[in-house]
Amino acid sequence: MKNTPAATDWAAYIRQMESVLALELDDVRRQELLVQFSRIAQMAQPLMDLPLDSRLEIAGVYRA
Repeated sequence: MKNTPAATDWAAYIRQMESVLALELDDVRRQELLVQFSRIAQMAQPLMDLPLDSRLEIAGVYRA
């Protein structure tokens, strides 16, 4: 059975980022960001749906 993640609330994310980054966006810019985030998520979904072999190891963390 495939786990389906909950839908991302991009509008809430944008509001939070406005607060964190101390930005003041107008409604037009906020709406365009919402459209773009939705498009990016839609394009990324096939990759996110790709099943990975459970034997694959995560990449190591390299420190200099």
